[in-house]
Amino acid sequence: MNVQEQIKNCITSQPEPKRSDMQELHQLMLQVIPECKLWFDNGKNSDNKIVSNPTIGYGFQTIKYADGKTREFFQIGMSANKTGISVYILGIKDKTYLVQTYGKKLGKANVSGYCIRFKTLKDINIDILEAAIRYGLVASLLE
Repeated sequence: MNVQEQIKNCITSQPEPKRSDMQELHQLMLQVIPECKLWFDNGKNSDNKIVSNPTIGYGFQTIKYADGKTREFFQIGMSANKTGISVYILGIKDKTYLVQTYGKKLGKANVSGYCIRFKTLKDINIDILEAAIRYGLVASLLE
């Protein structure tokens, strides 16, 4: 199964309204990052044990670790969780930036250093979420 099929299966396996919200967010990501590399992480480790929620990834970055090793990874991620949806904005070095810049403007969302969690799209300002995503795409280049 290719990545696009895995993404489609992940989204369609969700109950409503989460399914429609994730489909809308997926379309937004593809508009914001056209022709981006798509990723799918099924949330399982090498022993096939579930260690996280399945995650859809968008974009591409190389992460460099303190020991000099590097890893390729997505820039923006989206996953369903028990109470709603999480959007991960990776590569922002200032872990207070998302909270300070977008936290109060987003609506009913929990914002951390790299994650925006919300129950449904109707609870948040999608334009502010899009602005945060756009910032995340260039943040690693700026810092």
